[in-house]
Amino acid sequence: MASDLTLFGLYFVILFGLAWPIGWYMTKVFNLEKTVFDPVFQPIEKLLYRLTGVDASTEMNWKRYAGAVIWFNLMGVALVFIIQILQDKLPFNPENLDVVAPWHLAFNTAVSFMTNTNWQAYGGETTMSYFTQMAALTVQNFLSAATGLAVAIAFIRGLTRKTTQLIGNFWVDLTRSVIYILLPISILFSVVLVQQGVPQTLSSYVSAQTLEGTEQKIAVGPVASQEAIKMLGTNGGGFFNANSAHPFENPTPLTNFLETLSIFLIPAGLAFTFGYMVRDRRQGYAILATMTLLFLMMLTLNYTSELAGNPLVAANGISGPSAMEGKEVRFGIGGTSLFATVTTAASCGAVNGMHDSFTPLGGLVPMLQIMLGEVVFGGVGAGFYGILVFVVLTVFIVGLMVGRTPEYLGKKIDSWEMKMATIAILIPAVTILIGSAIASATEAGLAGIANPGPHGLSEMLYAFASAAGNNGSAFAGLTVNTLFYDLLLALAMLLGRFGVIIPVLAIAGSMAEKKITPPGPGTFPTTGWLFVVLLATVVLVVGALTFLPALALGPIVEHLLMLQGTTY
Repeated sequence: MASDLTLFGLYFVILFGLAWPIGWYMTKVFNLEKTVFDPVFQPIEKLLYRLTGVDASTEMNWKRYAGAVIWFNLMGVALVFIIQILQDKLPFNPENLDVVAPWHLAFNTAVSFMTNTNWQAYGGETTMSYFTQMAALTVQNFLSAATGLAVAIAFIRGLTRKTTQLIGNFWVDLTRSVIYILLPISILFSVVLVQQGVPQTLSSYVSAQTLEGTEQKIAVGPVASQEAIKMLGTNGGGFFNANSAHPFENPTPLTNFLETLSIFLIPAGLAFTFGYMVRDRRQGYAILATMTLLFLMMLTLNYTSELAGNPLVAANGISGPSAMEGKEVRFGIGGTSLFATVTTAASCGAVNGMHDSFTPLGGLVPMLQIMLGEVVFGGVGAGFYGILVFVVLTVFIVGLMVGRTPEYLGKKIDSWEMKMATIAILIPAVTILIGSAIASATEAGLAGIANPGPHGLSEMLYAFASAAGNNGSAFAGLTVNTLFYDLLLALAMLLGRFGVIIPVLAIAGSMAEKKITPPGPGTFPTTGWLFVVLLATVVLVVGALTFLPALALGPIVEHLLMLQGTTY
């Protein structure tokens, strides 16, 4: 336990130590200020603008910005789908893998990687060629993360600008996100992963003779390059079916630590970026403190539940931690609990253990974090604009309590902003609950369940939460490569992504048009611990009111039954 606590403490020390310079650097990138890397990146940026006809000096209102986001991402879905269904005719396919079939699996995968979900209803090493992994999936890992980062920056601009309709240029924000931030860090991280033993090759799979004398094929490929952006971009889709539990994706405790660290690196850095861009670093610290507080609560519940394990195992005279099922020995309970809590606090979805094998309350934590909107640090950009939506809601509630017009950063929160914030919170929640209800009430939905009782319900709840939350991790035990689940989960991914992005950009556009009023004696401060506690409380209360009945029928009742000697 002492070593696990040391791991947790070291994680946060290094995370915050790296997040500050990353946040400062991102401020310069998106404010179009000079950086030390301009001589390298600026010529590439300008060349891309010339090739695509982008006028980098022209900014957009929120409607044009949203239109560009939607158009660009839908084109991404089409391209990824086409690559999959033509896979057998494309290069870099040394194993001669056939087209990705059936068509609804290819469609689900295309939507999944475009929305930053990376939900995988297939085994990567047996389904996807090297070309598909690189040209379709890895490229979308960059672009989907850059989309979320661009929208977050546009939202921040809406809060800081005054009497204007302009919130930036999506094409510029997207380009600079990839060239200046995601690509260079990913290249550096890839080199580290290769040094630690992660494959990076275009050679065919390796044949080896086992001790029994039979031949075994060992899958390899361009893994390190995909693994780096998979973690840094909070994407989560594994090159291999076992994801980050596979020794070729995550071979050592060091790579496990670095991959866990990279998930939160940009989301934490955005809190510092926010403080710099609004010219009040305390605002960023308050949001960072809120996210850290919520994360520590979740990590504590997950870790203590997994450490306690299943009492039925202890009753059989087995001493020591009893919840190692589904966990890699090289990571242990501490490394697995930290990874699971981080990957579902962010919209990453990478896993180094089987969430389906967690104790009921241990499995509740990943599910609940996704249901809360993944605002506990959250995904690249997506988590930050998600927490800002809750900031708007919190400020509005406080305004009602004290009888004043709610304000944030000197701007009044009116009915339009509240309507959009409510829509952004409700659409993913409604999608999760309605999708789970349809699955649990139809023959096609029930046919996929492998476990009976409350655990089966948890599997369905987790699947729709993961899709609508654009997370991508799975409880497993649920057969989802069917027409029913492929199409319904794809719809959930689209609603979860654009059902939040569009209202967020609408809020940004509205706030940018307003004047900034200097704070007065009655202004509620949004930089102290009182605001931190209120914001965290609002996030938890909204989540509890929305999902507690469903959770009570799933992991909570399963925990109570486990204490009585019943397992699933």
